Amino acid sequence: MASNKPAPEAPSRFGSDFASEYGNDRRTEFGAEFTTDLAADGFGESDRSWEEWNPTEESVRPVRGRHRVAKQRNGLARSSTVLGVGVIAAVGAGGMATAQSKPPVSISLPDSLADNLPDAKSLPGVGSLFADDSVDQAKAADSAAPLTSAGITTAEAEQGATDAGEALRARILQQAEQQQNAADAEAKAAEEKAAAEKAAAEAKAKQDAAEAKAAAEKKKAEEAAKAKAEAERIAKLAASYTIPTSSYTITSTFGEAGSMWSSGYHTGLDFAAPTGTPIKAVHTGTIKSAGWSGSYGYRTVLELEDGTELWFCHQSSIDVTVGQKVTTGDTIGRVGATGNVTGPHLHLEVHTPAGTGIDPMTWLRDKGLTV
Repeated sequence: MASNKPAPEAPSRFGSDFASEYGNDRRTEFGAEFTTDLAADGFGESDRSWEEWNPTEESVRPVRGRHRVAKQRNGLARSSTVLGVGVIAAVGAGGMATAQSKPPVSISLPDSLADNLPDAKSLPGVGSLFADDSVDQAKAADSAAPLTSAGITTAEAEQGATDAGEALRARILQQAEQQQNAADAEAKAAEEKAAAEKAAAEAKAKQDAAEAKAAAEKKKAEEAAKAKAEAERIAKLAASYTIPTSSYTITSTFGEAGSMWSSGYHTGLDFAAPTGTPIKAVHTGTIKSAGWSGSYGYRTVLELEDGTELWFCHQSSIDVTVGQKVTTGDTIGRVGATGNVTGPHLHLEVHTPAGTGIDPMTWLRDKGLTV
């Protein structure tokens, strides 16, 4: 059913707020391109008159299409043209940096759009794109400066560093120098350690050599002292021991082989001397036996304190008795030729406490006597 009420004014496709804020003459405000856009959408001169409006289901259906104007926010209509300009401005101000080798490029909007979009100047990174005589050109130049100072530390900035590449190069060289210094210090420490170890080894070698020399000298001194003590001992023994006879000649020695001896070898030491030559006690001791003894003729046995027995054989006479104590040099008999002999001589034998016969010449020499 048709209504008799007068038809309301046709709503603008951009809303009444847009008209009141930006004016009625859209063509002069946004240029010929915007006018062409309106004409393409079907808004010509003839659209200024309207017929009676009868709301029906078809007339109140929401307008759909790519040219529908969205809800306004903060007085800024998001048409395709305005939104495109805002996107370009945002991207250009926030994400694009000029290369160091190229001059900065300024992006600006028409004065009419900048004047009628005051809120756009307050957007981050967008305000500097508008041509405003009151904006300091130095600040715009600073905002478009190359990003070569990124990564510079405060200390480097205080030292006058302005180029991040040079600052990085300087840090790398400084780090390399520090590493080289550390390597040099480590090598120097190793050399000093090796030198110290070498010096310690040399000192130890010298000490060992000195100790070895001292030990050798000590051993030599000990041997000399021992030899001296032995000489003194022999001298002392020589003073207490004596050769059994004098004016003698050694005719037979211990161990000589021959058929003239019943054992097959000579068991003593023969001192050839004239008959009646005195026979002396070699050392202090006790007469154990004195008398005839077969092939030994007249024999005297002298037992020493350590049990050693000295046999004096072929005597012509005996001057001591059994049990008699004698001292070194006492006469105990006379040289003769009794028993199994070929001529006058003293046959001397030496027997150990165990009864074993040993070489008389060696025994006498051990006592410091020279035969």
